[in-house]
Amino acid sequence: MSGRRLPPLGTLRAFEAAARLRSFKRAAEELSVTPTAISHQIRALEAQLGLRLFERETRRVRPTAEAERLYPVLRDGFDAFAQAIAELTARPRRQALTISATLSFTAKWLVPRVASFHAAYPDLDLRLHASDDPVDLHAGVADAAIRYGRGPYPGLIAEPLIDNRFAPVCSPRLDLRGPDDLRRHTLLHSEWRHPTQDSPTWRGWCLQAGLDGLDVDAGLRFTDESHAIQSAIAGHGVALLSLTLVADDLAAGTLVQPFGPALQGHPHWFVHADANPSPQVRALRDWLRAQVALAARD
Repeated sequence: MSGRRLPPLGTLRAFEAAARLRSFKRAAEELSVTPTAISHQIRALEAQLGLRLFERETRRVRPTAEAERLYPVLRDGFDAFAQAIAELTARPRRQALTISATLSFTAKWLVPRVASFHAAYPDLDLRLHASDDPVDLHAGVADAAIRYGRGPYPGLIAEPLIDNRFAPVCSPRLDLRGPDDLRRHTLLHSEWRHPTQDSPTWRGWCLQAGLDGLDVDAGLRFTDESHAIQSAIAGHGVALLSLTLVADDLAAGTLVQPFGPALQGHPHWFVHADANPSPQVRALRDWLRAQVALAARD
């Protein structure tokens, strides 16, 4: 098709607005120009077309029959332009996803890895909800949660994520060589919020290690496991901790596991409320599984 011979776009815009609003003044206000400019644009279009487009009346203008024929074509054209431009420039609405976990798991496991989630899913905003109280996933407080315990969790879909073991850890500055060295160091206790008979404790560890005579009730106690970890890093004593939560500290050398044995703990579960989870929840689950597998190889 040969090049189109069309009037200047400015004259067509002025005409469409004046015809729609039946007023040069209101068209000028809409297009942020003066009424005189609109009048000049209309006269230029009339001259180019060789047609009279408006009957000028006292306080209004009335489109001629020719203008009434031209107007809907331009109106529909400008509407199509506006829609196409809006679709091209519209930014997709960002999606957000909330995962709830305990304070210690959030601080020691999720936070160090969250950058990799954003790298893998740049259009999905991850919100970390840290609480030692289980949230109501059916109420929409969070989309998914990481929970530690035996399971199952009635009314929820629970998938095992991380197998947990607990062992003595401490700062390398303490230079522990064997279990007997515990007698000359402070024991750090992380108190269980809802203890069970098989919750890992120093008493249970000494029984499995065959270590007698250690005062397992003495020492420093913490209600937040991450505080016990920080106390161990600072060299305040020896803590019986989840090797999952201190894996990064062990790898960095700020903590060491001087000896065994390691006690078996409960797993961490990936928990959500929907049997057919959303693509966002599935993406989160896949990312968590990949991170667990990556940590196991380190």
